Amino acid sequence: MKLYTAPRAPNPRRVAMFMAEKGIALPLQNVDLGAGEHRSESYLALNPFGRLPALELDDGRVLCETRAICTYLEGLHPSPNLMGESAEERAFIEMADRRIELHLFAIAANAIRHCHPGFAPLENPQFPDFGTSQGEKFRENARWLDGVLAAQPYVAGQRFTIADITAFCAFDFARGLMKFRPAEQGLMHLQAWRDRIAERPSASAGT
Repeated sequence: MKLYTAPRAPNPRRVAMFMAEKGIALPLQNVDLGAGEHRSESYLALNPFGRLPALELDDGRVLCETRAICTYLEGLHPSPNLMGESAEERAFIEMADRRIELHLFAIAANAIRHCHPGFAPLENPQFPDFGTSQGEKFRENARWLDGVLAAQPYVAGQRFTIADITAFCAFDFARGLMKFRPAEQGLMHLQAWRDRIAERPSASAGT
């Protein structure tokens, strides 16, 4: 297998962190987003949407979408479990992960892609008003997560899961390009959680 990835990009980082937690090593093919390699004819033949990451299987098929790649790797390497043991636990972890993906991760990406000048070549045209409104929504939803973390130690409950990986990568993306610091917004539970996750060895994966 071979993983097509891009250093520091948030979705590839999610897979890198997931792999690091499980001790998985795969051959990597870096794709230069700044040079537009994700829009090249050769890469679009692998993923017609030009997104990363993408996992090329041994039989030549290509698995795209971050959550799908992680699900596949979880099946191959079930320990340590990051996606749930029972049907009930899997469902609640997936709910938490999808909430983070939809209501924080994607919203941060919209804010950054439409407001940050460095993303103008990737998001053309940019819509700054939309980006600004998404940034406000991100901060509002961060307050929701702070409330969740006031009642439990991890995003999906009592243990570290893929939902924490998704959330950590979202907030580190916002930390770098939106200058978002939970403590500066009074979100102390979120800040404490972020600092704990940052201490895990996997937090440096994909950077």
